[in-house]
Amino acid sequence: MRIGIFGRGKLGSAVAALAAREGDLELAWFVDVGEEPSGPVDAALDASASGAVSSHVDWAVKTKTPFVVATTGWDASILDGPKLAAAGAGILVSPNFSLSVAFVRRAAVALGRFAALDEGSSLAIVERHHAMKADAPSGTAKHLAEALVLGCPRYDGWNSGRAEEGKINIASLRAGLEIGYHEIRYETGVDNIVLSHEADSRDLFAKGALVALRWMKGRRGLFSFDDVAADVIDPLFAR
Repeated sequence: MRIGIFGRGKLGSAVAALAAREGDLELAWFVDVGEEPSGPVDAALDASASGAVSSHVDWAVKTKTPFVVATTGWDASILDGPKLAAAGAGILVSPNFSLSVAFVRRAAVALGRFAALDEGSSLAIVERHHAMKADAPSGTAKHLAEALVLGCPRYDGWNSGRAEEGKINIASLRAGLEIGYHEIRYETGVDNIVLSHEADSRDLFAKGALVALRWMKGRRGLFSFDDVAADVIDPLFAR
């Protein structure tokens, strides 16, 4: 399977290094922002910069290349699932390519439903990343907040800063070299439940990105990593 990568940053480099060790993958091209891809591929990954995503999506639609977007902080309104399918394009978008985080997200929906049973309970998220991360809150934190909202109808969104009724409060810290830590907190005043995930290596996300690239081959439409994880994780809950 031939793949291409937009973006020579930390994630793109980790994916390229891991792909080189995979027997079923061939890295056809690995370009930085402003550089052009050289030839067709079975699937491509965007790990570039937020300002470059729109042009890369246009390229994927024009060439009908299954496309995985790992970049965060861009305007997702440029995507339209039905239009993509009609154009014969396939795009998968996710702020996080960890199957472990996908598992935690499913647990977060259940925790939200549990919180709905007690009107006095509260839900919040704490996240930490390295000092160079540009966006705050992280895309993963927002993703987890959406899962809590899905489970608990007392909440209709998220916020940062001061607590606000009806919003999942997200506290963000940018310091040091930490790759990524996310913590979901359920508190009642008499007990607490804490769900957390900590990334120790970027290979975690690189491995998941390769899973997504393989999964996207030949697919058309708009997808998320949850669609990938459903094939792996949902059967565990069914049991």
